[in-house]
Amino acid sequence: FWSVGLTVVILDAATKLLAVAFLSPQRMQHPVMGDALRWTLVYNPGAAFGLHLGVHSRWIFTLLTLGALGILWRLYAHSHGGERLRALAIALVSGGAVGNLVDRLRSPLGVVDFIDAGIGDARWPTFNVADMAVTVGALLLAYVLWMEEEPAAIPTNAVGLDTGGDFATSSAPAAAERAEPG
Repeated sequence: FWSVGLTVVILDAATKLLAVAFLSPQRMQHPVMGDALRWTLVYNPGAAFGLHLGVHSRWIFTLLTLGALGILWRLYAHSHGGERLRALAIALVSGGAVGNLVDRLRSPLGVVDFIDAGIGDARWPTFNVADMAVTVGALLLAYVLWMEEEPAAIPTNAVGLDTGGDFATSSAPAAAERAEPG
């Protein structure tokens, strides 16, 4: 958990420092793969997709991030030792959240974004390494939590065979008798 989260924070900080050093001034496009992928430095004073809540956005999103990190910590603390995928997902989201939080606290300009993907005018909002970690981690966490719920949704009999929800307490021989024609 800690190694993944710390790696995300370090990679995010390093790439943002490089972006500020080599991609200035803001909004100047540096093609990487033609028009599909460009490095373009922008400062995002709000949150995901440019969500901005006025002059207090920086502090509102700081508090929201701290709250989210508290929830993620609780999820991690309640994880069992063998739940590696869950821990990985939480570490990715937490590392990304901390990476953007550091940026938000460090500069009144906002979070450094620099990865610009799209075709022509159809562009994804510019993002960074922390955003990628949050997105991948959130999708992975949703999958893990969904899979934790999944086994409870399919009733099984005493032998562990799926009964389709009709005969949850029946035995395998009884189920076999029902399946054979008269």
